[in-house]
Order: sequence, then structure tokens, then C-alpha cells
Amino acid sequence: MPPTDRFVIRFAAEPPRQPEPYGRWADTLTAHFLGACHSLDTEGEDLGEAGAIAWFPDRAYGGRTYVPAVARTTTGYELFGFVSFTETVTGEPTEYQSRADFTSETADSNPDWKLDLNDEVVGSWRGEHDSVADITLIWGVPMVGGGSIVTAELADLAVDQCALVEERFTLLSADNYRGDYLDIKLWDGNGSELASEPLWVDDDDEDESDDSAQAADDESDGVSDGESDGDGPN
Repeated sequence: MPPTDRFVIRFAAEPPRQPEPYGRWADTLTAHFLGACHSLDTEGEDLGEAGAIAWFPDRAYGGRTYVPAVARTTTGYELFGFVSFTETVTGEPTEYQSRADFTSETADSNPDWKLDLNDEVVGSWRGEHDSVADITLIWGVPMVGGGSIVTAELADLAVDQCALVEERFTLLSADNYRGDYLDIKLWDGNGSELASEPLWVDDDDEDESDDSAQAADDESDGVSDGESDGDGPN
């Protein structure tokens, strides 16, 4: 195989190893996750009380295991974050860390979403010519059926993948490297692409798209900037 000009870390995270947390283990993770939620700066918002926590497949990288989580609140917000830990030589979890955030943007209010994604940068990786990638934890659920596996692609190069576990997935891969950003793709069992979402959307591109859509609507109504429909004063 010839040398590649796309020298970037790939498939560095361990695949999921543990089943969905239950019992005392679930209680431990819950305490750490809710602790992070209670420490949030709510920016004056009433987040309400957290409901049932959905746990996502664990992924390990650099000696630390990450277990993402999502919970809805009684006031309609979504709490999202993760609990991470290292392990002793006997395999006992230790050195817990947790992060959490909240959002009012949920899949319920965005029916056009194909994938409901959350992400958090957890580290960095230095590549060629001092280029640095963000090691990013991504977790979510597909909003279309029939999926089997989810991949993360950087400049059309697959850098991680995760099979769906109870319709949930977790990715841990390089992002924001040499001006390229991740695309998250859902595939069925036959290798056919079912959905694709960019992890990042440029706000300027989004604004331009909205402006173009509005201009098209105005034109279809026979009215555009600087023109009159004939009903108003000249």
C-alpha cells in the first residue's frame, strides 16, 4: 500500500466493553453525572429535575473510559454529558471525572434531524507540521430506522465506528484537523448509507441558507426588496 497524505489518528479508541450500567454501578455513575448537572451555571434558566438517564456505549482512549449520558428534565430541557474514569491494576474504577451541559434544542423540536448528536472535546492529538486534532467524544441516537452501525468520517476517511446498542452509539475520534471536520454517518447492515450529519454547522452558512430561503419565498410571492406589490403607496 502506498504512503498516505492523510496522516491522522484512526480507530484509536477501544470498542465498547461493558453492557448498559445497572445496579450499584449505575448508581455510582448516576451520582457523578447528577453532581456535574447540579454544578451547572444555568444562566438563570429553570432546568427542573432530571428524569431517567439514558447511558450510551462506553469508549476508552488514553487509559480513560468514557460513559456518555443524556436525561430530559421536568421543564423540557435536555441534560447531556459523561462520566469518565481510569482503572486500577485490578480493574477497579478510580479517578472519576464528569462533565455536563444543557440545551433546549431537542430532537422533538427538530423533526428534520436524521441523527441526534452530542459532543465534547476530551483531548488533543498532534500530527504532522504541528497540526493538532481535537479528540472528540460523540454520542447520540439515529432518528431514522434500519440502522446498524455509525461511522465518523474526516475528509471522507473513516476514523471511528460503533455498532448501535439499543439504538445508541458512541464515537471517540479526531476532529477539527487541518481544516476538516467530522461527518457522522448511519449505515444499515448491507453497507448502505441511511443518514449523514456534519458534527459542526457554520453559523454563517446557516444564516446564508436562511436568507436564500427567505428570498426565494419573497420572489415566489411576487415581492422582493425594493419592489412594490402595487397595493401600497408609491
